[in-house]
Amino acid sequence: GIHIFTSTHLQALRGNPEACLAALDGSDMEFSVAEPSTSTTPACHWQAGVHVARSNVGYASPVPQVASCALAATLYVWEREVLQPAAARHLGAEVEEVLHYGTFSCRRVNGAQSGNWSEHAGANAIDVSGFRLSDGRVIEVTDWTDGDEKSDFLRAVRDGSCELFVGVLGPDYNAAHHDHFHLDMGRWAMCR
Repeated sequence: GIHIFTSTHLQALRGNPEACLAALDGSDMEFSVAEPSTSTTPACHWQAGVHVARSNVGYASPVPQVASCALAATLYVWEREVLQPAAARHLGAEVEEVLHYGTFSCRRVNGAQSGNWSEHAGANAIDVSGFRLSDGRVIEVTDWTDGDEKSDFLRAVRDGSCELFVGVLGPDYNAAHHDHFHLDMGRWAMCR
């Protein structure tokens, strides 16, 4: 598997597509290299994009169309080092599938007409809305405030995500994130 478990190593992969693809090659992740973006908007091009066919867990349909290599590598480590331990500890189950709103979206932050481009524009972020467990339960990010084992699990996932991803936004950030975790490998460190 990938033996680069620090956020510093994962962040270094952003600027080194060859090393990143080599790291994925050495993992159990099944992926193919994506064609370069055909978008006429320069902000909407990805670096070393990949199509993930299979990882440690499933991704709900429609599966993310493309992820930057750094995002894919970080998700691979996150699945094993954050997600499964949190599910075992708080829920006594395994995560079988990640529910999500996708990775690539050629848009600015919050869909605004102007301002900074979203990390989604470079397929460098994923919005995770919930988790399907091995026992059939579905935990949704909207369970955040329930004050039970589901919210304990979600908080453990958010806290662990901050150890690996550069940008992590969840329900505590703002109303727009009440139903998902935004996880990215961008330039701005956030853990909200």
